[in-house]
Amino acid sequence: MLCQSAHYQKEINLPYRNLAVWPGQPYPLGATWDGEGVNFSLFSDHATGVELCLFDAKGRQQMHRIDMPEKTHRAWHCYLPQVRPGQLYGYRVHGPYEPRNGHRFNPNKLLFDPYAKNIVGVMNWSDAQFGYRIGSERADLSFDRRDSASGMPKCQVIDSAFTWGNDKPPRVPWNDTVIYETHVKGFTVKHPEVPEGLRGTYGALGTGPVIDHLRRLGITTVELMPVQRFINDRHLIDKGLSNFWGYNSIGFFAPDARYAVDYPVYEFRTMVKTLHSAGIEVILDVVYNHTAEGNQQGPTLSFRGIDNASYYRLVDGDLRHYMDYTGTGNTLNMTHPRVLQLIMDSLRYWVTEMHVDGFRFDLASTLARELHAVDKLGAFFDIIQQDPVISQVKLIAEPWDLGEGGYQVGNFPVGWTEWNGKYRDDVRSYWKGDGGLIGDLAYRLTGSSDLYESGGRRPYASVNFIAVHDGFTLHDLVSYNDKHNGANGEDNRDGESHNRSWNCGAEGRTDDPAINVLREQQKRNFLATLFLSQGVPMIVAGDEMGRTQGGNNNAYCQDNEISWFDWDLDSADLALMSFAQRIISLRARHPVLHRRHFFQGQHIPEVDVKGILWLTPAGTEMSDEEWSVGFARCLGLLISGNAGDELDERGRREYDDHFLILLNAHHEEIPFVIPTYGETTHWDLVMDTTFEGGLKRGPRVDSGNAYALKGRSVAMFTQNNPNSRKPSYES
Repeated sequence: MLCQSAHYQKEINLPYRNLAVWPGQPYPLGATWDGEGVNFSLFSDHATGVELCLFDAKGRQQMHRIDMPEKTHRAWHCYLPQVRPGQLYGYRVHGPYEPRNGHRFNPNKLLFDPYAKNIVGVMNWSDAQFGYRIGSERADLSFDRRDSASGMPKCQVIDSAFTWGNDKPPRVPWNDTVIYETHVKGFTVKHPEVPEGLRGTYGALGTGPVIDHLRRLGITTVELMPVQRFINDRHLIDKGLSNFWGYNSIGFFAPDARYAVDYPVYEFRTMVKTLHSAGIEVILDVVYNHTAEGNQQGPTLSFRGIDNASYYRLVDGDLRHYMDYTGTGNTLNMTHPRVLQLIMDSLRYWVTEMHVDGFRFDLASTLARELHAVDKLGAFFDIIQQDPVISQVKLIAEPWDLGEGGYQVGNFPVGWTEWNGKYRDDVRSYWKGDGGLIGDLAYRLTGSSDLYESGGRRPYASVNFIAVHDGFTLHDLVSYNDKHNGANGEDNRDGESHNRSWNCGAEGRTDDPAINVLREQQKRNFLATLFLSQGVPMIVAGDEMGRTQGGNNNAYCQDNEISWFDWDLDSADLALMSFAQRIISLRARHPVLHRRHFFQGQHIPEVDVKGILWLTPAGTEMSDEEWSVGFARCLGLLISGNAGDELDERGRREYDDHFLILLNAHHEEIPFVIPTYGETTHWDLVMDTTFEGGLKRGPRVDSGNAYALKGRSVAMFTQNNPNSRKPSYES
C-alpha cells in the first residue's frame, strides 16, 4: 500500500551504505514509493544496459550508480528498500550509437525518467547535453563523451498522498461551459491583490481575488497553457529570452516547478481543489505530439537516449532524421504501443491523481497519424474512447498540425470537441468588413452544423473563439494590420502574417478619439458575436479587459511585460470588462442561447411557429438567392424561445424569451425592419454595441418599424414569451 502520510516529503540525503538492490517489478513504470521502499522501472527495447543514478539533496553529487539487474517485457527494473520520497535520480542508458540505424544511446548523458512525477532544478545549458560533438565535421554522427549530469535537473521520488477531502469534479455540461484560456504566470504575476510571494504560481490561481474575477466574469472552466515540465530552448536562453508558453514538454507527469513556491505536486493539487470548491473546472493544454529534444541536432535529455527508435517517428530509409509534423523537429511515435501507453498513463495520472477535468491536445492531428495520413479512427482515439477514465473528461482537439492533410477541423470522433479555426476566421473576416460571408457566418452563429452535424456531434463540438494565446489579442486584433514581433529576435519573420485584422484607421496606439471609440465598439462586436453563438465560447485571458501585446502575435518567448497582465485598468478597460460580464451572464440565463442540439429551422407544432428565422434588413425571411449576394454585410437572426431543447422535471419543454439579433458589418447605418412574430407586436432593445456600455435597456420598437442599425454594430432585442414560465429578460 502507498504511504498515507499527509506531509509532502522534503529532499533528503541519505548516505546509503551497503545499498540493497532487489529485483523489483516491471510495473508500474517510473519511481513508485510503496511505504517501505521505491520501485524503479524504465522501458527501453533496444538498450543493452540501464544504470540508475542517485544524487545528493542538491542534485550536485552522484552518490550511487546502480546497474539495474532485471529486464521484463523490455522494462528494466529494480527495488531499493532504503530509498525514500525526496530522493533525486536519473538514468544512464547503454546501447549502440548508430544514428543511421536510428540509435543514439550515450551513457555519458544523464536522462529524465519519462514517468517522473517531479523534476527539480534548472537546466544549465552546455555542449555536454548533446550526444554528439557540436562543431565536428561529422556533426550528429560523432559521439560526445562529456558527462551532462551537472547541468541537468533531476527527477525526484514523491509520496503521492494528498488530502483531497470531499473534492469532486464540477462536471459542467458542455453546453453550459465557458472556457478561459490562461497562463499561470502571465495571468497572476502582476496582480496587485495576490500576495507577492504567490504571484505567478499555482497558488495564485487559487487565491480569492483571482477566483472572484473568474466567477464575476462567468467562467466555468480554466484552460491552463502547458504546465507539464518543459525546457527553455538553448537558442532562446542565448538571446536572453525563454520558452514562456511552455510548448516544449519533456516531463509528461511532472507539474512544472517554475510555477511553484516549494512543492509543485502539492501546490498544483491545492490549486485544483480550491478551484473545484468554487465550481470551476481545470483543463490542461497538453503537448504529446513532440518533445523538447528537437531534431537530429537537438540535445539528449530523455527519450532520445532511452530508445530513440521506439519513441520517435523516423524517416523511412533515412533513420538519422525525424519526421516532423509539428514544426519543432520531431514527432512522437504514436504507432508504438509503449508510446501510446506512456501518453495514456500520463492522461490517467492527471485525472486520477491530480483531479483535472480534461485536456486540450496541442496539434492533435499529429496524434492521429497512423502512417502519414491523418486517420480519425487511429489507435489513439480508439484507446481513449474505450478508456473508462479518460473518456469521461472533457477532450478538446487543436485539429491541425503542419504536415500534409493536417487541417482536420470537423473530422474528429464523437466525444471530442475542437478548437474551431473556421469560426475564428469567418468571424474575424466578417467584422473586418469582407463581403460574401453571411452564409458562413450563419453556420458559425448556430454551432457550425456544416462541420459537425453529419458526424453525429452536437453544437458543443465547436469550441468558438476569436483570439487565443497564439496570435493577436482581441485589442491588438482591432489595433494592428500587421504583426510587430521584433522583440522575438527573428526580424519579424516569425508568427502568422495573415491575421484577418483591421486597425480601424491607425497602426497601434493612437490619440484619435474616433478611432479609439471604434476599436472599443469592434471589441464589443466580437464579444457579442462569440457569446451569442451556439457552441462553447472560449476567451483568452485578458481579452475581457483590453490586454495588449503591442502587436506581437507570437509572444511565446516573452516572459516580461509583453505577456504579463497589466491589472491597472483605465475606464475603457473597465467598461469592456463590465460588458463581457453581462453578455456572459445573459447567455448563462437563457438556455436557448446555448442549446444541446442543432437548430433545424423546425416547425414547432404546439405553438405553430418556426424555431429560427434568418432575416434581411427588410424584415423578410432570407431567400436562397439572397444568401449568395456578395455585397451583403447585414443579417438578422430570430430565435424562438419555443425552440429550447431543455426539459423540466416532468419532461416538458422549457420555454424561453424570443431573441432578435441584428448584425451589421457595413460601415454605414442600415435601417432594419423589425419583424412581426408571435402574439406580441413590439420588441425590447437590450443591447446595442454602439453604446459605450453595450448592454442597455432601450426603447420598445414596434414590429414593422425600422431600427437604425448603426455601422459596425450588433443589436439585440427580446420579446416576452407567453409560454415561458421563466422571468423575462432583465438587464
